Amino acid sequence: MDTPNTEEPHLRHVELDVLIPKKMREKARELCSQHVQAFSTCCKESGFLMVLKCREENATLKDCLTKHYKDPEFFEECKQEYIREKLEYERTGIPAKKRKEKLPTSM
Repeated sequence: MDTPNTEEPHLRHVELDVLIPKKMREKARELCSQHVQAFSTCCKESGFLMVLKCREENATLKDCLTKHYKDPEFFEECKQEYIREKLEYERTGIPAKKRKEKLPTSM
């Protein structure tokens, strides 16, 4: 397990208010994937009547996502993950998305 860094790097306003919440939304959608799938399926099957027919699925999805958004531990977890990715980018110059891609074996 990583040892906690006592000196946390300074985060800009845009990082705290935009980038970390974006990471939280992405992770929350993964954690609530079954609810996202149920709501999507309901919407596809209901067409224009989805507003009326999918209220229960929408409420369940909203509750699941809101639970994660309001959890301070989840925010801290996403913040630490963002900081790790930021430090790795500063060290290597390679964004996290590019690092996950498979590198070609020959040039």
